Amino acid sequence: MKAIIRALGFTALLSQAGTSLGRPLDARSSPTEPDPSFAVKVTVGGVQYINKGLVAFGLIPSNFVESTGDTLGGIGSAIALKRGTFAKQSNGSFTGTLVVQPDRGFNIDGTIDYQARQHQIDFVLSPYYSKDDLSFEDGLRTLQLTYRDTLLYTERESQKTTGLDALSVRPGGADLSNISEDPPLPVAPSDNHLSVDAEGLALNADGTFWVSDEYGPYIYLFSPEGQLIETIQPPEAILPFVDGALNFTSATDPTTGRSANKGFEGLTLDSTGTTLYALLQSATVQDGGSDKTTSRFTRLLAYDVSNPLSTRPPLIGEYVVPLPQSKKGKTRAASEVHFVSDGVFLVLSRDGDGHGGDDAKSSYKQADLLDIRGATDIHGTDFDDPSNPIAVDGKLNKAITPGTYVSFVDFIDDTQLGRFGVHNGKPVDQTLVDAKWESLALAPCLDPQFPDDFFLFTAADNDFISTQGIALGVPFDAGLDNDNQFMVFRVTLPGASAQEVLQVPQ
Repeated sequence: MKAIIRALGFTALLSQAGTSLGRPLDARSSPTEPDPSFAVKVTVGGVQYINKGLVAFGLIPSNFVESTGDTLGGIGSAIALKRGTFAKQSNGSFTGTLVVQPDRGFNIDGTIDYQARQHQIDFVLSPYYSKDDLSFEDGLRTLQLTYRDTLLYTERESQKTTGLDALSVRPGGADLSNISEDPPLPVAPSDNHLSVDAEGLALNADGTFWVSDEYGPYIYLFSPEGQLIETIQPPEAILPFVDGALNFTSATDPTTGRSANKGFEGLTLDSTGTTLYALLQSATVQDGGSDKTTSRFTRLLAYDVSNPLSTRPPLIGEYVVPLPQSKKGKTRAASEVHFVSDGVFLVLSRDGDGHGGDDAKSSYKQADLLDIRGATDIHGTDFDDPSNPIAVDGKLNKAITPGTYVSFVDFIDDTQLGRFGVHNGKPVDQTLVDAKWESLALAPCLDPQFPDDFFLFTAADNDFISTQGIALGVPFDAGLDNDNQFMVFRVTLPGASAQEVLQVPQ
């Protein structure tokens, strides 16, 4: 049965025709609003937010090959709705284009020379609001996905970027007031190419885009053609130092700075496109990041990007985020942040369990609400010096008021998953929810009765796990087929805006 489903899914992805799975679910055959019993209401800052439940589920098969010849994988590391593409159709469905960004390629057996990139994927969203459970095959018809193309990233002198571990440091430029010069950069010693483990993605109105990575952790501005324009370096408290020298390797923790493989996991722009926020996955080493029981207090940074082509964006805010913890006191690290309204964000925090993870049964995968309006702004203070941690042994400095973190959208609610033929926990098969959900994007529901309602898109990073994979032209068998899963929820977010994604009428 699994092989048949995978074959049908592959056909549907390519053609969207010829089989029942290839046709979008008729949105008119389902209720036009979510069942009220699904609603989960929370209050933040005196404002009520509502999770109205899961409305769509889709996937791209783990063995799908993109235009470069590589397996299409890891695409849940970051997603964004392409500006001007989202539209409601006469049959009640919605169409648009997702820009998705993988991380550093298939690296189960070590990092590889994988060029950073992004893909465009067209979708047809047919929201399903009924309480009745669909089969897995019918559930896939609620979100049809079609690969379009791939854009590769290049750095200075049009060199390819690489996913190889950053075991060397390229010296910084002499005049950092010039945006064409860079701070010291993480590079691979084999070819001196910029090492990028891409995680966050934010699209600008002019076609340029921001990318955050884990090696630096740095934030890069790229041209519409994928060429590096400039680099933002965070405060010293976040940079990885070993014995007083920068060391960008992802293999081991530094003495101070971001923990290994826990850089700027989240990236988002405010509604004006002039403030860029970057979220560290969990605490820096000096703030407790070397142990899951003390790594709760991470940092959200804000940069003024109103004029990035003439002035390197300055840091204008820095806030402490108190991440959720398990019953055993282990931190649920953050995988994404998304702007909602002034001072309010969605933060995706999770465990590593599910399909492709350590255990089949997941206990936490959520898009929660973060309010920083009452939080202490620590930018430009002694806390930007690694010798002055914000927390010691998991206890936050009393001079700092962190943001307010509130549970909101549960990705692994059994009732909601079951409506789409998906489950959490054994058996380990194609219908098991993926382990690593790492991205968020919003689009308006365009419902005049509920003007504050939005579709919340999320996608999983499948780590390129496939039994029929291809990396750099070489076939590989990772021992499991872990598809690229997508989910869409409907949420009420007063004060939010996502008008930039709407299709411009012709």
